[in-house]
Amino acid sequence: MNKKPFGLNIGITSIKAVWLSHVKEGFLLDASIISPTPSKGMLSESPLDEEEMARAIVATVEGAKITTKLVNVAMPENQVYTKVIDMPVLSDKELSSAIFWEAEQNIPVPLSTITLAWNVLRRPEKAVGNEKMQVLIVGAPTVLVSKYQKILSMAGFSINALETEVLSIIRSLVISENFPSTLIVNIGSVSTSLVIVRDGIMIFTYAIPVGGMAINRAISTDFGLTPAQAEEYKKTYGISKEAFGEKIGKVTEPILNLILAEIKKSLVFYSERYKDDKPVRQILLTGGTARLPGIDLFFTNNTGIETAIANPWKIITNQNDLPQDLLDNGPDYTIAVGLAMRDNEN
Repeated sequence: MNKKPFGLNIGITSIKAVWLSHVKEGFLLDASIISPTPSKGMLSESPLDEEEMARAIVATVEGAKITTKLVNVAMPENQVYTKVIDMPVLSDKELSSAIFWEAEQNIPVPLSTITLAWNVLRRPEKAVGNEKMQVLIVGAPTVLVSKYQKILSMAGFSINALETEVLSIIRSLVISENFPSTLIVNIGSVSTSLVIVRDGIMIFTYAIPVGGMAINRAISTDFGLTPAQAEEYKKTYGISKEAFGEKIGKVTEPILNLILAEIKKSLVFYSERYKDDKPVRQILLTGGTARLPGIDLFFTNNTGIETAIANPWKIITNQNDLPQDLLDNGPDYTIAVGLAMRDNEN
């Protein structure tokens, strides 16, 4: 059996799969695909719906001609608890004793109901003054973990790694410690995740319950369109000042302003905490809604910070050989690419 895992991102509306090969210069793209998620997705507890979900995953993987049975999967950010905390500089042994107390203070549900994981993001070799270490803690509801294990097993796959979406996003976009201080905004279907990266590591993250489906609903309601038509209008016209885009821009502005307000709060938090020469230099947009024409200009104009659409295919050495539609849909694949990069063997 091929021991190189592929990345699988099961979204509300689509399933993304990416398979990579690691080479000296970077990665080669072996396979990629986007297919529709069954209407009930991962939310239903019905055995019939779970079987349908398993069949959809099998069909997706077979459609991409991926032959491995090992998979790396991401859990949706709005269903897990992800937090970067500052702690006194501790050894691994001391940290393992202290982490549960920290988790109790930062995770708003009983620890008995979650699967807890943690990772040291930064530990100073020698603590100077009040210098802290940064630790990532992730709490995933045990029932959610079990559901992913059950459905992937039904589909005939073995989970190599199960992680949160933001970790996959950072892996695919942040390629070195010299990466400029960046705010990553992942606009998913039902939620938006904000992540600040400094010196190549995550120092802050949280999610808000606003996403691309809210934009689609606003367009659909205002113009009397079906959800599918609203999605097409969104992709085609965007929020530009020209023609239909200006009308869509006015409809979607309240939703974009909600995301903008959270972005501004994050930037204030960062500037108050780090009063140095490493301000946030760029905003990267990812997720399906990042392809909304004009959205980068909207955030640039309203924050004064250069905003760009994330391109996870930058890690691909043969990027120039990729089909144009794959390049155009890059933001959709960010999580799946990051998952495929994890534990990738030569």
